[in-house]
Amino acid sequence: MMQLSAKNRAQGSIAGLSIGDALGRPVEGLSPREIQEKWGRVEGYVSSDPLGSDDTEYALLTALALITYPKSFNAENIAQLWVEKVCNQKGGFGGGGFSEMLAIRNLSRGLKPPRSGQHSHAWSDGLAMRVAPIGVVAAGDPKHAAALTLQDGLVSHSEEGIYAGQAIAAAVASAMGGNSIDKIFSDALSVVEPDSWTARLMKKADHLVSTSNNWADLAVRAGDELTCLDYYWADLAPEAVSLSFVAFLGGEGNFSTSVLNAVNLGRDADTIAAMTAGIVGAMTGLDGIPEEWLPAVAEAPGICLQATKGMNPLDVAESLAELASNGVSI
Repeated sequence: MMQLSAKNRAQGSIAGLSIGDALGRPVEGLSPREIQEKWGRVEGYVSSDPLGSDDTEYALLTALALITYPKSFNAENIAQLWVEKVCNQKGGFGGGGFSEMLAIRNLSRGLKPPRSGQHSHAWSDGLAMRVAPIGVVAAGDPKHAAALTLQDGLVSHSEEGIYAGQAIAAAVASAMGGNSIDKIFSDALSVVEPDSWTARLMKKADHLVSTSNNWADLAVRAGDELTCLDYYWADLAPEAVSLSFVAFLGGEGNFSTSVLNAVNLGRDADTIAAMTAGIVGAMTGLDGIPEEWLPAVAEAPGICLQATKGMNPLDVAESLAELASNGVSI
C-alpha cells in the first residue's frame, strides 16, 4: 500500500465523503436499471452546481463533537452539543433525514441517550453517513472506532442503525491504517453484531462481488438482492451499507471507480457514495481523488445545520488527523 501521511489520508476521507455526496445527490432514489437507461453509467457530476447535502453537514457535526470533546466523546456530551448547536436552530433543517429530525425532537423534549435514539426510524443510514470522522481519529483501530460510534449512535439511532455505522467507521479506521481492501472489509464485519441484518447483507455483498463478472451485472444483482423495495424509503442502514461495500469491493482500491460504482447503484445514492468515498478516500489519500472533482469540497453552506456553516472539509480533516495522533477517548 502507499505510504501516505495521516493528514493526506484524513483529507482523502473527509473530502471524499463530500464528493461522493455531491456525485450521488442527483440520482438519489433511482434504481440501477433506471440509471443505466438514462445515462448508461454516470461518470462524473451530472449537476452544473455539485454540492453536498445533509450527509456532509452531519459528518462535519460529528467532527465538531470530536474536536470539542476529545477526552470525553460520550453520548451525554454529544447529545448536549446537539441540544446547544442543533435543537435551538432557527428555521428549517434543509434536507434533514427522518432519523436526525426524530432525534432532535426527542432531545428537545428532554429525552437523553439512549432514549433519544429510540424512535420509528432508528435503523436508518443517518449514523453511517456521518461517522467517517470517527474512523479518521481512530486510525488503525477499528474496534475503537466502533466504540466511539456507539456513543455517537446512541444519540440518534439504535440496533441496526448503530451496527451499520460501526461498520463504516471501522472500515475508515482500517483504511487509515493502510490496510488492503479485504482486510478493511473483514475489520468492518468484525465489529458488527454477528446475528444482525447488517452482517448478513454485508456477507451477501461480498459474495455478490466475488461471483459477478462485470459491473452492470453486479449493480443489477445488488439492486435485486440487497434492497428492500417493499419499504417506502431507501435509507435502510443495512441496505445502504451493504451497497456501499459492493461499490468499495468492486472498485479494487481505485477512488473514482469505487465512488462511481456507488453512484450507479442508485437508491440512497448520495449516502452510499459518501460512505464509499469516506473509506476509499482514506485508502488513496487526497492524492487519489481526481482534481476535477475537488470543487465540490467547499465550505459548508449550513443549509441543513447552521452550526456547520463555514466549516471546510479539508481544514476539518487536518484537525482530525491531529486528534488521531493524540487519541480520542470516551
